[in-house]
Amino acid sequence: MQILAFDFGTKKIGIAVGQTITKTSSPLAIIFNYRNKINWPEIEEILNEWKPELILVGKPLNMDGTESDIMKTVESFVKKLKKISKINCEYVDERLTSFEAREKVADIGSTLVDAHAAKIILDNWFNKSVDTL
Repeated sequence: MQILAFDFGTKKIGIAVGQTITKTSSPLAIIFNYRNKINWPEIEEILNEWKPELILVGKPLNMDGTESDIMKTVESFVKKLKKISKINCEYVDERLTSFEAREKVADIGSTLVDAHAAKIILDNWFNKSVDTL
């Protein structure tokens, strides 16, 4: 099964792609939002190109497990994502993914921090879903 993972941000959205058969993932792209508006045409282009069967979206939680201030915006994003794609969307805890991604990209010299954060979200989903795949 083909999966896309999104690391939502108000300025940038990181995207990663994964495959359940091989249980592998790769950072894919960063979508830049303009003037606080989500760049839906680029997101739709990626959805049409990759044709995922599942979409994962990072759930922004505080370290104590409570929802962060951006959660309502993420929920609106997921609602529209479901509407335009007609694809099942699941949340994945994204605590510390951006921190981990920044460390990773510093090691490899990449600028795709948000896409690497999406990859970590996808990898975390693989690790939790290993028994059901």
